Amino acid sequence: MPERAIRPRSRTSAAMLTAVSLLGAVALAGCTSGPDQTAKNTPAASRAGAPSPSPTPDWNRRPASVAAVGDSITRGFDACSVLADCPEVSWATGTDDGVRSLAVRLLGASKAAASSWNHAVSGARIAQLPEQMALAAKEKPELVTVMIGANDACRDSVAVMTPVADFRASFEASMRQLRATAPKAQVYVSSVPDLKRLWSTGRTNELGKQIWKLGICKSMLGDADSMDAAAVARRDAVQDQVVAYNDVLRDVCAKDRRCRYDGGAVFDYRFTGEQLSQWDWFHPGRDGQARLAEIAYRNVTAGEPPA
Repeated sequence: MPERAIRPRSRTSAAMLTAVSLLGAVALAGCTSGPDQTAKNTPAASRAGAPSPSPTPDWNRRPASVAAVGDSITRGFDACSVLADCPEVSWATGTDDGVRSLAVRLLGASKAAASSWNHAVSGARIAQLPEQMALAAKEKPELVTVMIGANDACRDSVAVMTPVADFRASFEASMRQLRATAPKAQVYVSSVPDLKRLWSTGRTNELGKQIWKLGICKSMLGDADSMDAAAVARRDAVQDQVVAYNDVLRDVCAKDRRCRYDGGAVFDYRFTGEQLSQWDWFHPGRDGQARLAEIAYRNVTAGEPPA
């Protein structure tokens, strides 16, 4: 991940107000991850049960092409400038020398530019994944990367989070959509990031909390400093939902011999403030994107699927 330096986070009051006012109008997606001692569920809960696929002799650790689907994390949203996608720093298919995306690590910089495609959409929830899979399948990629689910939990309230049964149905439909056109494509599935870890990390930054007040991921980040019973219960409910989504991703992936789940690696990773976007303290910045690329490369090229 960008071994490059993080830009200073200080802002003039005018610049701060400009960024804050702009961010208030946008529905953001994605987040950072890692275990948190305040979480009701331990990271192990996200990996409960049998790991996704048992050793797959058909798994090619050096696929020759990569297509990416998902949400704003895979689009590099807010990693380069405010309120803008920055696909060149995407962990999956970006070209940035500091990030060294999964595609670059697998294919080399020159080949990655011609043999990787990014069909992720900022703000997407899993209901939009089948359509993205259909687009990815048309490229006939040897590997498809999937990172989705943060927006399904990051809603205005707990009551409107995507039900787990609907999440499962959409992911199953997505896999069927892919298999209809690209039956031999391998699939790497990232776990949903740990939103509670993000809250715990970001709440120490005063600018970040001011931006969060504009409505970013209200279900988890709303009233960031409140520790009353209602706030704790709300965060626990979101955490439970993320764990349940990860269970679905693992279970559905395990039924496909060419699918490999990350074993909860993204959920477990202890991202810090240095890896968050300087614009919203919510999405991964360049350094966060590089960490995601490292995790993906390690899992895709492993001899065995993650436990």
